[in-house]
Amino acid sequence: MNHGGWWQYISQDERRKKATIDRALLARVYRYARPYLFDIFMVLVAITLRSLIMLLPPLVIRQLIDVTLPEGNAMQLNLLALALFAVPLLDGVLGVVQRHYNAIAGEGVIYDLRRETYAHLQRMSLRFFTSVKSGEIVSRFNSDVVGAQNAITGTIPNITTNLVTLVSTLAIMLTIEWRLTLLAIAVLPLFLLPARRVAVLLRKYRRQAMEHNGAMSSQVSETLSVNGAILVKSFAREPSELAKYDGLARDIRDIGIKQAQVGYIFWLGLGMAGAIGTAAIYLVGGHMVLQGIISIGTIVAFVAYLARLYGPLTSLSTVQTEFASAMVSFERMFEFLDLPVEIQASPNPAPLGQVAGHIRFERVSFEYGEPLVLEKGVVVEDNAAPVVVYKEGQQLTDITFEMTPGALVALVGPSGAGKTTITYLLPRFYDPTAGRITLDGVDLRDIDLHELERQIGMVTQETYLFHDTVRANLLYAKADATQEELEAACRAANIHEVIATLPKGYDTVVGERGFRLSGGEKQRIAIARVILKDPRILVLDEATAHLDTQSEALVQAALEPLFRGRTSLVIAHRLSTVLAADKILVIERGRIVEQGRHEELLALDGLYASLYHTQFRKEDERELAAV
Repeated sequence: MNHGGWWQYISQDERRKKATIDRALLARVYRYARPYLFDIFMVLVAITLRSLIMLLPPLVIRQLIDVTLPEGNAMQLNLLALALFAVPLLDGVLGVVQRHYNAIAGEGVIYDLRRETYAHLQRMSLRFFTSVKSGEIVSRFNSDVVGAQNAITGTIPNITTNLVTLVSTLAIMLTIEWRLTLLAIAVLPLFLLPARRVAVLLRKYRRQAMEHNGAMSSQVSETLSVNGAILVKSFAREPSELAKYDGLARDIRDIGIKQAQVGYIFWLGLGMAGAIGTAAIYLVGGHMVLQGIISIGTIVAFVAYLARLYGPLTSLSTVQTEFASAMVSFERMFEFLDLPVEIQASPNPAPLGQVAGHIRFERVSFEYGEPLVLEKGVVVEDNAAPVVVYKEGQQLTDITFEMTPGALVALVGPSGAGKTTITYLLPRFYDPTAGRITLDGVDLRDIDLHELERQIGMVTQETYLFHDTVRANLLYAKADATQEELEAACRAANIHEVIATLPKGYDTVVGERGFRLSGGEKQRIAIARVILKDPRILVLDEATAHLDTQSEALVQAALEPLFRGRTSLVIAHRLSTVLAADKILVIERGRIVEQGRHEELLALDGLYASLYHTQFRKEDERELAAV
């Protein structure tokens, strides 16, 4: 693997190669269809029976014209009329059966694809979520999944129906009049020649439309969320955001117009080809009737079959177009599924037992690596530039320290030094690129991932609350918690009295991202949520950095029971946390440059002393003045 400062090029030929592996794509789609082969078989049986049944009406009409009516056979007339009624009735019953099994297969395939994709993305490291816009993820789960579903429930059954109809119709036309059948087939090249070029164009337009829709979804989710709306309004960026949205919407509109134009011209050509064939049959067949070679009923039946021949021919001539367009949706979903899972679960996890909370970082180094790049299209223009991927440099280097059970370790250092990255390694949001981290002597990579997650609680500066009730947000930590447990946790976090004054108490909806609550209230609910979880290890990006004095005091008071008896790793922004720490790690440029207690580090007169005099001393003086 190349490291920081290198450029990696993905060549145009490699992109084109990936774009054209249709056989492999079909094999992957088949894997999802395999559990539903019985349902698909029933669909095919229903399609075959319907196609065969619908061959009967033209034969019935020929019998009526050539035999029944000239002979005045009333009984046969009644039977043939009954047959003309029974055929569409039976076709309708079989249609219900076809749709039933088609729905089971289609919905089942999409359920499996959607669930597997969601589960796969849950296993991704934070690098995925910092590389891909949330709107792009939502777009693929919505529009692309629907497109993939249409391939199963619409495109594939239509192909089968048209193939069966075409073959059965050709067979019976040959038995009726083989010369007219050959004449009808003679126009076949007019249907097939334009299909390939149209397939390429429409597939290209569909991919472009999906990408633009993903970009539009991203902009909507970012600018029309609570945080996004505040940002847009505070900088008066409404006109520029509208212009950006307008550009995306205009691009989608233009692509839609191009699709419609190509489709209309294509269908116009197919219609003219069908008209040529029909006119030729009437011309030649009419002369054959005049010469007594065939009957009037034969040519009437033949023309009726001609519609059943040219209809499927028209649809099948566009099958490559439709199928390729439908496969684009599968391709885009598979792009997510093909992303590598960086945080691998151990196949034979070591049992943790009773967790003491003894943590060691042993010569840990880490780099974020290449940003994830999703393939941006299966149609590559000749002048397309190579995709350039840049790999960032190392973020942490040779980090070694120890946290004894129940200890409070504080991380201090300038912004961008790597403090947050260290806290992300402990719950395995990322894995080290070198060295190892142990919990009670066991490498984190050898511990069951879900068990490790259960042992760690996190409180960050930016608290995330779901657009749900206070109760639902608390129960996220412990789904079976009783009302007494909720209230006890909230009392410990100094938030119960506030919740009690809300309109519906614990059943009050907190709003998008909790915006109906103040910053301090959200933080205390987050602390109560971690108290409910009762983890052995606490990771805290200190939650009081941006609060007013009163809220800070309440949150600080809530943190005291949270620290008690837990091994805690805290990014310190306040002097009180630094003074309470059993060990302080001073981080600079991804390295530990100093470590020790407050008094020891001040005596060194190094980076910590400098940070104390610039960051913590004013706070110390304010506290002394307040006393």
